Amino acid sequence: MREKIVALTSFQQLVSGRRSIRRYLPRPVEREKILTCLEAARLAPSAENAQTWRFVVIDDPDLKSRFAKEAFSGIYSRTRFAAEAPVLILILAKLDFLANRLGRQVQKIPFFMIDIGIAGEHIVLQAEELGLGTCWIGWFRMRKARKVLKVPRKYKIVSLMTLGYYEKKPSREQKRKPLEDIAWFNRCED
Repeated sequence: MREKIVALTSFQQLVSGRRSIRRYLPRPVEREKILTCLEAARLAPSAENAQTWRFVVIDDPDLKSRFAKEAFSGIYSRTRFAAEAPVLILILAKLDFLANRLGRQVQKIPFFMIDIGIAGEHIVLQAEELGLGTCWIGWFRMRKARKVLKVPRKYKIVSLMTLGYYEKKPSREQKRKPLEDIAWFNRCED
């Protein structure tokens, strides 16, 4: 895998510039930009076009404060920074789709998690293009989140994402493994 990518495309520049943001400005995010990010997620592909993803947007400051107090307490206090983001997006999966049941039973793969990952990453990349920062969060009290937002049991809470204008984008480049260590043509290497 010694071939080199000739030049970075605008998409590759967008991807390489994206960082997980943990410090946000108190500036509210325009509803139009939130909807643009959600529209990008809506357009994501999914197994058998099941579109299992659901999103609860928390942008009301009082509700966000209550949510954060419950969801980021105790051993989950490490993610308390998320409370400072102007917007939190709770990412849910609706699991009663045939594709989910078959994938789990036959292939032993929870396809809804792949679908959620794709839709969530669409949000991340759309946000980056709009000048917004995001951070995926999996470390929070899901039961408390369910209770505060009254999420019905037919939905599985999968993740949380922050969204907002960043205070300062981390400038250091993330160390990444070389391409030849992670991808091969026509064979698998150790």
